[in-house]
Amino acid sequence: MRILSVLCALLLLMLQGVTGLSLARGSHQDCERRGGFCSHLSCPPGISRVGLCSEQEFCCRMRWYP
Repeated sequence: MRILSVLCALLLLMLQGVTGLSLARGSHQDCERRGGFCSHLSCPPGISRVGLCSEQEFCCRMRWYP
């Protein structure tokens, strides 16, 4: 039973990693849908990079801490 719980945990971690990678690269619409904006070559200071819009544009979004 212990092995089964470890395998389930590993499977969940792998699925989270796959979905995270699929969100990293997208389009302008994907970026805006996630609450961000596309910026050429880099994000402005204080704004974090959350993905890619194209090869030379980053999806940037201000982080909100509750």
